[in-house]
Amino acid sequence: MLETARARKLIGLFGLLAFMAAYIWIVASVGEHVPKHWAAQLAYYLVAGVLWGVPVLPLFRWMNSGR
Repeated sequence: MLETARARKLIGLFGLLAFMAAYIWIVASVGEHVPKHWAAQLAYYLVAGVLWGVPVLPLFRWMNSGR
């Protein structure tokens, strides 16, 4: 079943949705403890907004492999 591109993309979609839900919850929870200074919050949310892409790159590669 995992041999087809359609199956890999469907599994990857649900994996991505689960990861993003957990990531957003964690970022928001940790963000409550960031100092209320605008520069600290800007830096935290800029880094958090970019870092989500790092762990999903292998998932995207796997989803699109075997064409």
